[in-house]
Amino acid sequence: MKSYLRPTAFVDTPVHFDGQVARLAGGMTFFSAYEIITVIDGQRTARLVPLDRFEPSAEHAALHARIIAPRPALMLGPRTVRLDQPQVMGIVNMTPDSFSDGGKHDADPARAAAIGIDMAAAGAAIIDVGGESTRPGATPVWEGDEVARTQPVIQRLSAGGAAVSIDTRKASVMEAALSAGATIVNDVSALLFDAQALALMARSTCPVILMQSPDAEKSLHDGPAQSDPLIETYDWLEARIAAVGAAGIDRSRIIVDPGIGFGKSVATNLAIINGLSLFHGLGCPILLGASRKRFIGALSNEAPVADRLGGSVAVVLEGARQGVQILRVHDVPETIQALHVWRGLRDQALS
Repeated sequence: MKSYLRPTAFVDTPVHFDGQVARLAGGMTFFSAYEIITVIDGQRTARLVPLDRFEPSAEHAALHARIIAPRPALMLGPRTVRLDQPQVMGIVNMTPDSFSDGGKHDADPARAAAIGIDMAAAGAAIIDVGGESTRPGATPVWEGDEVARTQPVIQRLSAGGAAVSIDTRKASVMEAALSAGATIVNDVSALLFDAQALALMARSTCPVILMQSPDAEKSLHDGPAQSDPLIETYDWLEARIAAVGAAGIDRSRIIVDPGIGFGKSVATNLAIINGLSLFHGLGCPILLGASRKRFIGALSNEAPVADRLGGSVAVVLEGARQGVQILRVHDVPETIQALHVWRGLRDQALS
C-alpha cells in the first residue's frame, strides 16, 4: 500500500481562512484540501479531506512538509530566478527537424542568440537551447554536431546576460555547454541515456531537469501504456530522484518534468495535467513543457503546430494555477502577458 497527497480546492487568498488553507510550495497558490490517494495492488481509491480536518500520519506529515516548503531560488551564474512565482523558459531549437520550429534558425547562431535575448527581454527567466530533436522518429544527432549547433548560441546568450539551459541527453554536450556559460542541464532522459551523464552532473553544481518518459534510455517515446498515468509518472520520478541522489546529486538541485507528449496519449497527457499538483510531493520545482504539442491540436480540430497558441497558453495557466514553477514555451511574449494577468488577479486577491 502507498499513499499520496494531491493539493486541491484552490482558493484565491488565505485572508479570513486561518487554519483552513496552506500555501503551495511557497508560491502564489493556496489550497484548502487534500485528495488522499491510496493504491493497493494497483487499485486506486481516493477521498477528499479539508485541511482543517487533516490529521496526518508520519508518512503524510512528511509529504505535507515537502508540499508546502518554499522552493529556493535558482542561482544561475550572476542571475537569480525566484521560484515563488511562475517563471517562463523560452525555447531556442538549433535543429532542422524539431516539430515546431525546426530549421527556423539552425544555421545562424547570431540570429538564434538574438531571438533568445529578445525572449529574455520579454520576460523569459531562462533560455533553453537544444541541438537535437526529440520528436517521435527524429534522426539521432552525433554529439559533435550537437555541440557545434548549440555552443556558439550559448556563448552569445551567456555573454548577453541571459540564464541558459542546455537541452541534451549527452554528457559531452552538457560539458561543452556548461563551459560555454549554460547554468542548467535539461535532460529529457533523466540522465539515463548517456552512461557518463550522471557522474558529470554529480561533479557539477548546477540544477538538472529530470523528465519522465516511457523509454528514457532509448527512444523516449516507446514503452508500455500507463494504466494510471499520474501515479505511475510520480513513482517513476520519485525513483529517479532517489537514484540520482544516491549518485551524489542533492534533491535541492533537481527539477522534475512529467514529460507531456513523450510516449503519452491525449488522455494520458490530460490526466497528468489535471493532477499536476501531486508532483509537489516530490519536494522539487516542477517544469511543464506542453507548448504547441500534438494533444493541443487533437483537441482543436487537428490544428497545425503554428495554430496552437491559445491551447498552449491555456495549459500554462492551468500549470500556474496548480503551482508549477517553470513553464517551457515557444511563444514567450504571449505567455508572459497571460501570466501577468494571472499574477495581477492573485495580487488583487491578496490585497
